[in-house]
Amino acid sequence: MKKILVADDNPDIVDLLSSRLRANQYEVVTADSGVNTLLRTIEEKPDLLILDIKMPSGTGIGVYENLKRNSKTKDIPVIFITAYASREIEEQVSRMGAEGFVAKPFDANILMEMIQKTIG
Repeated sequence: MKKILVADDNPDIVDLLSSRLRANQYEVVTADSGVNTLLRTIEEKPDLLILDIKMPSGTGIGVYENLKRNSKTKDIPVIFITAYASREIEEQVSRMGAEGFVAKPFDANILMEMIQKTIG
């Protein structure tokens, strides 16, 4: 079973995504801050990280940059989600190598397609 780490400080988003992912046979672990996301990613070694851009104690972009510098986490694909969507942020995360970018509120079907395309 593929493991996905959902990193978001909004418990409603975490619950929604966790339920949908589990219903689609993914194992789910969660984090609610930048620091917690870094620690959980190293501990859990997920197959995919769904990462919010705005979180307490470390932005999603900062977390992503740290993960990409670590040999143990650099190959984990990341899909960003954010309520603060803009063309600049989307282009930035694309240039950084993220697998995807989804603006909140998001269509869960589109996100699931992105996940399946990325890790099956």
